[in-house]
Amino acid sequence: MNNNPFSPFPVLETDRLILRNVEKTDLQDIFGYASDPNLTTYLTWRAHQTLADTEGFLEFILASNERHMGATWVIVWKENNRVIGTIDLAWNQKHYSAELAYALSKKYWRKGIGTEAAKAVLTFGFEKLKLERIQARCHPDNMASYKLMEKSGMTYEGTLRKSMQRKGNQEDAKIYSILKDEFKALNI
Repeated sequence: MNNNPFSPFPVLETDRLILRNVEKTDLQDIFGYASDPNLTTYLTWRAHQTLADTEGFLEFILASNERHMGATWVIVWKENNRVIGTIDLAWNQKHYSAELAYALSKKYWRKGIGTEAAKAVLTFGFEKLKLERIQARCHPDNMASYKLMEKSGMTYEGTLRKSMQRKGNQEDAKIYSILKDEFKALNI
């Protein structure tokens, strides 16, 4: 009997989105948004320059998902069946906690899509993984990211000084979290 919640890979669905494992056929969609330098302004990775960059990223996700210690889902927009971003949950099984991270195509910003995806992953984390805490971090200037965390019910805990390596610079990171009881109280 398999008790690993990541095997088979979990598919999550919301009103507008399907969150699923990455497929090699997602290459063009991912390159389409991951090559946008405006998307990566505050992220730890640089915009993809070539399809080979995206192929490497795709292979990294597939290998990570095979280890079953968390998940990186691609975010599929149901309306056109296109991959518009990724969202991942790095699972710390020993401590009943996880870290949430995400990237979304700039074309889909300010539509509540990131929050919708985050709430689906938070629900999975608290219900299926039995987590006690989920946290997320972002660059202090990344207002869109920390607004998404707030809309998802997360609470600002503080700024971790010089805790993040971003494009060759050691920088601060704002940290937010939500606890299982807080999430339950949201009635999502």
